[in-house]
Amino acid sequence: MFLSMDLRRSSRYFLSIFLIVISVRLSPAAASFAAKDINPPYPKAISDLKESIVKGLGFQAEDFKISGFDLRDALVGRSVSYEFDVEIDNKVIPLKLLEDVNRWEFVDLPIFRVERGEENGLVERKRLENQLPVLAPFTLAGPMELWIQDAKDMRISLPHDVDAGELRKVILADGAVVTVKGARSVSLRHPIELPLPFNRTTNGFASGLLALAEYLRQASLSQDGPLLSLRIVGPTSLTSPTSTSSPSANRLKLKRLAPGLVELSSVSKLKAMNAISTIDLQGETSALLTPNQFTTLWPVTSINGSNSNLLGFEGLLSDLLGPKAGKEGSFKLLKADVSAQTFVKIGFGVEKKLKEGDWFNLEGYPEWRTKPENVRMHFEVLAKVDGDKVVPERIVQIDPITIEDTVAPSVQLGNVSMSKVPIVHQPPNPFTL
Repeated sequence: MFLSMDLRRSSRYFLSIFLIVISVRLSPAAASFAAKDINPPYPKAISDLKESIVKGLGFQAEDFKISGFDLRDALVGRSVSYEFDVEIDNKVIPLKLLEDVNRWEFVDLPIFRVERGEENGLVERKRLENQLPVLAPFTLAGPMELWIQDAKDMRISLPHDVDAGELRKVILADGAVVTVKGARSVSLRHPIELPLPFNRTTNGFASGLLALAEYLRQASLSQDGPLLSLRIVGPTSLTSPTSTSSPSANRLKLKRLAPGLVELSSVSKLKAMNAISTIDLQGETSALLTPNQFTTLWPVTSINGSNSNLLGFEGLLSDLLGPKAGKEGSFKLLKADVSAQTFVKIGFGVEKKLKEGDWFNLEGYPEWRTKPENVRMHFEVLAKVDGDKVVPERIVQIDPITIEDTVAPSVQLGNVSMSKVPIVHQPPNPFTL
């Protein structure tokens, strides 16, 4: 009997020790799992984004509380950004345009990650390590100069591969045409002055911009005129475009002028007009409108004059010039930058305490409803990923849910007793049984 009592006590003792050990080992994991789900840590880029948004909204820190910024709901997309600085009558007008993002995805960006364990999310997120956004391939025609940046392994094919070393500058002679692939951005290195009047057409063809482009081409051809200079960041290849009609028409010759400096010229000695006319524009119209006029925008000859973006730029420039567009004179293009960008779209909420004199309008608010002490607003921020930073571009207030009130008939009729409601007799219907 005493032996059985000792066995029972010893088994209870070992069982209690076993449960204590298991609880000690599992409690940190459970605590970390709960903390990860309830209050996920923010990476530094998102914390800086929150601070910049708070400053931009202009709220006092003690008056409101910001919530949201759940990275599991963040959407990532890619687009093309256009930035211009136009000087008209000694007044600089900055312009910033953005193409619509065609597709938003759940993507795991490196800046979204923090030092923590593995996550088990319900939505599978794509990994995007060092894949920087790039522009679509485009074609450039000389005469002009290209300053190359961040292109150590750039491939040159004329049409055969040529080992030219690490290039910093490429000069395109008149008649030389190259296709640039993998570039992250293209920008104008020096301001240019453009003549007026600016004649805009309404026939679905940007002839006004094409006329300005032809003026720049003629200036680059002159002896004393400066060459148009562009900076290209991160190109992966410069190739001579193919031609089905004449395979040898667009072959180029490379001439080394200095370390990191080469000149590309056409082997067939064609003029620019004839060289561009032999390029396959992949479904576009002919590159020549007349023997002396392009239908493509020099020097970016892969853009046709009927391009929708080009027509939009022409209309915007015409509106900026106003009455000055029809007069003699000139204006300057100080900056032109086209770049591929990664954008992040994420929602957040703001809860603000109401005070006397606040902008919140209670007119039309039902008398039976309790007046709110706090107001909740929902926003959506569109931010640009710039290296390790997330820069807000646009903040829009949204209404996620529309609330509909259901009112009882007694409240709607002023709380009148049904005995006082007048009786209305409907006219008799012979078909009623």
